[in-house]
Amino acid sequence: MSQPNPDHPKSHDTRWVLRFHRYDRILHGVLMASFLSLALTGLPLLFAEAPWAARMAGLFGGYGVTSYLHRTAAAILVACFTLHLTRVLHRLYVKKEMGLLWGPDSLVPQPKDAVQMLQHMRWFLRLGPRPPFDRYTYWEKFDYWAVFWGMGVIGTSGLMLWFPGFFARLVPGWVFNIALGVHGEEALLAMVFIFTVHFFNGHIRPEKFPMDTVIFTGRVSLEELEQDRPAEYERLLREGKLEEAVATPPSHRLDLAGRLVGTTAVVLGFVMVGLSLYALLAW
Repeated sequence: MSQPNPDHPKSHDTRWVLRFHRYDRILHGVLMASFLSLALTGLPLLFAEAPWAARMAGLFGGYGVTSYLHRTAAAILVACFTLHLTRVLHRLYVKKEMGLLWGPDSLVPQPKDAVQMLQHMRWFLRLGPRPPFDRYTYWEKFDYWAVFWGMGVIGTSGLMLWFPGFFARLVPGWVFNIALGVHGEEALLAMVFIFTVHFFNGHIRPEKFPMDTVIFTGRVSLEELEQDRPAEYERLLREGKLEEAVATPPSHRLDLAGRLVGTTAVVLGFVMVGLSLYALLAW
C-alpha cells in the first residue's frame, strides 16, 4: 500500500492509481513538444505568402532557420516514433505480452469499440446510458492509430522533400509535386484535429476541464477511475489487481508542472488553429 504524499493537497483523503509509467509520459512529452514545434515552424512555410507568416518566420530568424528547425523537430518525432515501436515489439516478442494485440489492455480496435461508439452517440442524445469504458476508449484508439497514419503519409512525403536527390533515383519527378501537396494538406489536417478534437477529449470536455493531468503525472484518482472507466475498475477488482495498481499520489510540483505544460500546449494549439482558419479563408 502506498503512503500519502504530504506535498499533494488531496493525498490525505484520495487513493491514486498508476495509469502511465514514466517512460510513456516522457515519450509523450517529447512527442508533444516535437509536434508543437512542427506546427509552429510548418505554418509559416505552408502559408509563406501571407504577411503574418513572414512575421512568424522572422521570430525564428527567417525562413531558412524556420526550415532547419522544422526538419530538426521532424527528426525528433521520427526518433520518438521509432523508440515507441521498438518498445512495443520488445514487449510482444521478448516479454510475450500478447495482451497488446487483443483484450482490455490493447490499443487495437475491436468490435466492442464500434458498439461503444454507437452507445456513446445514444448517450449524447440522452437515448441511453453511458457505455462502461475499459482501459482505452474508442476515441483514444483512433488518436493512437492516427499517429501511424500520420507517420506513413506525412513522414514519407516529408522525407521525400527533405532528400529529393535520393528519392529522385526511385520515383519520377511528378511524384514530388504530389508529395508537396500531400505533406502540407495532411499536416494541416493533423494539426487541426489534434488541437481541437484531441485537446477537447483530453482537457476541454466538461468532466475534465480545465485540465486532465494524467498524461503528465501518470496517476488518476480511484474515484475518477471508477466513474470514467467502470469496466476497468470492476475488472481490476475482480482479478485482484486493484491494490497492485495503487500508487503514491502525484506531488504538488508535478501536478502544477503538468497543468502549466498542458495549458501552454492548448493555448498554442488554439492560436495555430485560428491562424490556419484565417489563412484558409483569406486564400
